[in-house]
Amino acid sequence: MPRHVAIIMDGNGRWAARRRRPRAIGHRAGARAVNVCIDFCLEQGIEALTLFAFSSENWGRPEDEVGALMKLFLAALDREVEELHRRGVRVRFIGERGRFPADIRARMQAAEALTAGNTRLALSIAASYGGRQDIAAAARALAEDVAAGRLRPEQIDEAAVGARVALAELPAPDLFIRTGGDYRISNFLLWQLAYTELWFTETLWPELDAATLHEAIRAFGARERRFGLTGEQVRAPSTAIGSPPP
Repeated sequence: MPRHVAIIMDGNGRWAARRRRPRAIGHRAGARAVNVCIDFCLEQGIEALTLFAFSSENWGRPEDEVGALMKLFLAALDREVEELHRRGVRVRFIGERGRFPADIRARMQAAEALTAGNTRLALSIAASYGGRQDIAAAARALAEDVAAGRLRPEQIDEAAVGARVALAELPAPDLFIRTGGDYRISNFLLWQLAYTELWFTETLWPELDAATLHEAIRAFGARERRFGLTGEQVRAPSTAIGSPPP
């Protein structure tokens, strides 16, 4: 069983188009699949779930679609957070939240504060997030530390960068899932997915169900994760595999 699952929730617009409905209806239908994922993780004992809700590039979509997404986001925060808190879910947001309207930023902060002590599931929502942006922010933070004399350039290594990217306090994702039939990671968690198992499905996001998630878990369980070692090393009883090597 993976400890951390990361998901690109793709296919809302196509789901709506096939029904000749506005894209906003597809996004609304996709909210149900979020609850399916959360329920699944809680039932299976998965420690962390990271969902790609809105990329830094999505701001370039038509203004009416972005507006509908903002309203949906706001409604979900108002509707779901208390129940997530009751179920022991910690909610966090990663990305450039400064681009969101003030009322959404306030609700993000309130959700994080309310659920901060929960330990049953770490739910991270990537909103206005980009993997390149994440790495650039980490590089900028390291440069500021060097300029201030808190760090020497030779001290910058993978661990130093990894400590400054998003989700640094969580185990790296074990399993990446993308719905909707596209076979790419679309600037999502570029640093964090280095050794993650990738799984793709044609299922559109609003159609996601527990059976699809079980299929992804079965595929994950059948893979041999070597982290740069040989298969013989991995299978040897004396081999201890910790964090992935460079």
